[in-house]
Amino acid sequence: MKQNIAEIKKEIMGSAPEEMLMLLEKRFSGKVAFSTSLGVEDQVLTHMIAKAGLPVKIFTLDTGRLFQESYDLMDITWKKYRIDIEIYFPDALDVEKMVNEKGINLFYESMDNRKQCCYIRKVEPLTRALTGMDLWISGLRHEQSQNRSRLEFVEWDEVHKILKVYPLLDWTKDQVWEYIRIYKIPYNTLHDKGFASIGCLPCTRAILPGEEERAGRWWWEQNDTKECGLHETKRT
Repeated sequence: MKQNIAEIKKEIMGSAPEEMLMLLEKRFSGKVAFSTSLGVEDQVLTHMIAKAGLPVKIFTLDTGRLFQESYDLMDITWKKYRIDIEIYFPDALDVEKMVNEKGINLFYESMDNRKQCCYIRKVEPLTRALTGMDLWISGLRHEQSQNRSRLEFVEWDEVHKILKVYPLLDWTKDQVWEYIRIYKIPYNTLHDKGFASIGCLPCTRAILPGEEERAGRWWWEQNDTKECGLHETKRT
């Protein structure tokens, strides 16, 4: 798989995201997974996949600490598109052990604690969700953060041993919202309250004017990555 990156890039580059998704599903039929965080980019991709009737595995991660607005959007999306969205949960015993040892809000105490919490609640369930898949579709965009500005359309995820593609990588925020408005795609109402990137409730706040989109995630940490571990990977 890793050796096919150049070939896949040649096949899909220059295509609109809708066409890109169809080409990828045809090439990796039955082995394509799309991870949705229910953000606006992922809602756009969900709409494209559902509209084309692509047999892509769509899944999301329920950390147990999401906003109620995120659960509401999950329900609305199910009903609107009549598609299956598989939900993966963290291992209950791992969560119990972590919380009993370090406290319910351990993530505020140190970056190590925060990364442990993210690993148990997100990364481990993601690993299970990607098992048996050859291609991982993600809604990341260059514009979202300095770290994501370095991404390429097609990459090899060395951690999960899977090809990863970002169909909306070069879209701007304005393009995403224009598509949302044109096709009347449901979105998280927290976006109307200044939340640009929405994750777990204790770790997400609205952003201030001039801040980048990921600034509201783990705002107490002084770093330029703002990642939970899902998209931190060795790239080759």
